[in-house]
Amino acid sequence: MSGLGTALIFLIATVVAVPIFKKFKLGAILGYLIAGLIIGPQIMDWVNDPQTILHIAELGVVLLLFIIGLELEPQKLWRMRSHIMLTGGGQLIISAAAITGLVHYSFELSVISSIIIGLSLSLSSTAFAVQLLNEHKILKSPPGQQGFSILLMQDLAVIPILLLVESFSVLEKSQSPQWWISVLAVVGVLVVGRYLTNPFLRLISSYGSAEVMTAAALLIVIATALGMQEAGLSMGMGAFIAGILLANSSFRHQLETEIEPFKGLLLGLFFIAIGMNLDLGLLIAEPIFIISAALLLVVIKTVIIFLILKLNKQTSTDSFRVALMLSQGGEFAFVVMAQAASNGIFAVTIADQVTLVVGISMALTSPLVILHSLWFTSKNCPAVYDNKKDISEPEVLIAGFGRFGQVSARILAANNIPFIALDKDAKHIEFVKQFGNKVFYGDACRLDLLITAGIEHVRILLIAVDSEEDALKIAELVHHQFPQIKIIARARNRMTVRRFAEIGVEHSVRELFAGGLDAANLMLREYGYTESEANNLTTMFAQHDKDLLEKSIAQDVTMEQLIATSKQGREELSTLFAKDKQSL
Repeated sequence: MSGLGTALIFLIATVVAVPIFKKFKLGAILGYLIAGLIIGPQIMDWVNDPQTILHIAELGVVLLLFIIGLELEPQKLWRMRSHIMLTGGGQLIISAAAITGLVHYSFELSVISSIIIGLSLSLSSTAFAVQLLNEHKILKSPPGQQGFSILLMQDLAVIPILLLVESFSVLEKSQSPQWWISVLAVVGVLVVGRYLTNPFLRLISSYGSAEVMTAAALLIVIATALGMQEAGLSMGMGAFIAGILLANSSFRHQLETEIEPFKGLLLGLFFIAIGMNLDLGLLIAEPIFIISAALLLVVIKTVIIFLILKLNKQTSTDSFRVALMLSQGGEFAFVVMAQAASNGIFAVTIADQVTLVVGISMALTSPLVILHSLWFTSKNCPAVYDNKKDISEPEVLIAGFGRFGQVSARILAANNIPFIALDKDAKHIEFVKQFGNKVFYGDACRLDLLITAGIEHVRILLIAVDSEEDALKIAELVHHQFPQIKIIARARNRMTVRRFAEIGVEHSVRELFAGGLDAANLMLREYGYTESEANNLTTMFAQHDKDLLEKSIAQDVTMEQLIATSKQGREELSTLFAKDKQSL
């Protein structure tokens, strides 16, 4: 079959299988695996070269590791250090030790093989588990955060595990790069990431287009990954390190937004390829063994995570629910097993058995969680947690961080109110960051970038961009997609206020109006009016102008009518001023 025909089959499999599995709360990953199993050599044989596709699709894992690295901000890691090291580290070590011992003594595999399998099966599926935690509104709760710490520790452990697999390789390594080349490669990535990547991205943002920024993001990931591979290290390690180095970059949200579609498609292709490589014959030949092993894996990890969370003073209900959500095998087990088999650590049959067990454990997790929730609902037990807000999530987003936006930002910062700001002038961002402002590069007109920046957690949006058309576009986009968000918009003039009102924005601030009133107040005082007289006149003018503007908005007048109304308003205002002067 041609490459285009193969791509068509993959797309059909994705758009059919994934929505069905997500509808029944079984997860997209399981949908990809089943789709791959059906279209692969085991059943329909529509695509018969799964190994080649798997090698291409591994780029999806590389992109996933890059995005994981991007999300590991040093401050976030430091804040969660105790949970990560104690809760996450404890789960990883205890689960790996228990599974290693069981595999070694039950199946008489070598210690090295048992360790690799134990470490692989101790990893849970981050994508799968976070989805479950979100769906059950527990991710932001204390037990949910401890569960997330476990997943975070597992993500951090992936690269050392892959390096361990490489070191255990029994194949000939005579042509492998010397150790000092690997060290130089790591140092090179650190230096480039620290000193050259941000200037490079600033240059691209200044002179390139959106497509060039996408190409630049892919270039950073792929070049780093291939460089590490040529130095004898893991491609994933290079992408992971590059992501961590850019975690505090102003371009973090932009990079994540540009990479996300490619990661999603390639990661989906990776899981489809894994499904195509699953040995259905093993399940048919040994159904009791495979299913029992998958159930045993779920039980072991559930018990261990449950006990760890109980030791951290979580309730039994909370601990069991989170433990069950993290009990499956993870996507990185597929990567580790493929690498271990290719390095000759154990037979391909063993790797196939482990990947089959992981796949079935994923299939079991969602139904078990659903049954658990139904059982507790039938017992009239309330939900463990409502979706409580994480106080660390900024609830204010400022679109545009020029002089107008900075005034509001400084007041927020002075009152310890967290916010996030977006601006698409890279040079300007670097300047304002010198004063401790948290500003990211990005075009707030893009919905995907707003979502990456955290618009879903925001209560208030301040639109402070210079371009009137961009401001209106942002207002319309956010008002339509997130109607619960309160929007405060910078308006250039009266007509802009009217256009914002048509969209549904209730609060508009004319950028020069308040300053003009203050200047007029000062002029009146210097002219000879007392302070109270000047305040009275400017307040009267401001109220009259507001009433006039609200009237024009309510009546939806034309430009000609607005001019006529303004003339009439001036006459009314003159009358008011004259009457006020007579009363003094």
